[in-house]
Amino acid sequence: MSTTNNPAGYSIEEGNAASRNAYGWAKKTFANRAGKPGEAAQDLDGGFANEIRFGNARLGISSDGIGTKIEVAERTGRYDTLGFDLVAMTADDLIVAGFVPTNLSNIIDVNHLDYDVVDQMMRGLHDACNFAQIAITGGEIAELGNRIGGWPGAKMNFNWCSTAIGSLHPSLARPLSGHTAQAGMAVVAIQSPSFRSNGYSLARKTLTRLFGDNWHEAPYDGPDADQYPTWGDAMLAPSLIYSPGVAALLDAGLPLHGAAHITGGGVADNFQRVLKNGLGAVLDNLFEPLPAMQRLLEIGDLSPETAYLYWNMGTGMLLVTEPASAAAVVASLQASGYAAQVAGHLTAERGVTLRVRAGELRYA
Repeated sequence: MSTTNNPAGYSIEEGNAASRNAYGWAKKTFANRAGKPGEAAQDLDGGFANEIRFGNARLGISSDGIGTKIEVAERTGRYDTLGFDLVAMTADDLIVAGFVPTNLSNIIDVNHLDYDVVDQMMRGLHDACNFAQIAITGGEIAELGNRIGGWPGAKMNFNWCSTAIGSLHPSLARPLSGHTAQAGMAVVAIQSPSFRSNGYSLARKTLTRLFGDNWHEAPYDGPDADQYPTWGDAMLAPSLIYSPGVAALLDAGLPLHGAAHITGGGVADNFQRVLKNGLGAVLDNLFEPLPAMQRLLEIGDLSPETAYLYWNMGTGMLLVTEPASAAAVVASLQASGYAAQVAGHLTAERGVTLRVRAGELRYA
């Protein structure tokens, strides 16, 4: 898919190809630490976190940013929720591989420094790390002048990225990767209350087409408009961090055979990363699309196939467990404060089939 014939203006396939190529170069460096402290795992291809070993200690490491959701904060002038997006992007990439997040380092690149904006950002990061039980143990602020751009009406333009580490849960002999999953196993979905930090290029492009340059001020008319007066408010809703709930599952000894963090690329693209050994899935009980997503799909004349490709559509994480344990997994997540339900099952045939309100969507 080229960038000229898709509604988001970028290609998921080209991005995946570039990521595979970049990882190929990175993997050629693993030999530098073979048999030494910091040795990397060789068999976790396809995920967004990897294992590094220090003697008997098995740690995970993941890096990410919050992308163009930053522009929504710049437009609305509210910066205290972005920390939840930043933590979710790395902490939840760690937990789906079985690593319980412990520490985070972050870097803020700015055009020019605004003390109050950075204070809001770090206050939010503090709150998010308290929620996830993570210590912030490193960081930097770099002023880069016109090398950093963004919405011209903002107090400060910036980019914000982090690296998080975590320790492999003691119940696991090796990281979760889907290698033990089998056809017939159950898939449990955890609900997402927001766009998280992905799909914003498509959302912003659509909102600009509908409402013009100041789309963030346009009244939001979804069924949850009492929470979000404007489209800017609806788009800024923070990410829910799932790592504490999944860690509680592992603490309880409930079996997990794979997990997927639903971010850029939607449900099918992310879930296929953990479908090893030729497996596929039928997901016929996913959460309903978020009201803002459904409304944007309708007024923006977007197809369901496009929406489910670029957005999480109300499902933020998928977990693979044994059928006999599915109800206990759902109950544990609900006890931790998350909305969860059995969403489907694994199949012996490749491909992911979504049976949703809009119909049946198939992804090879």
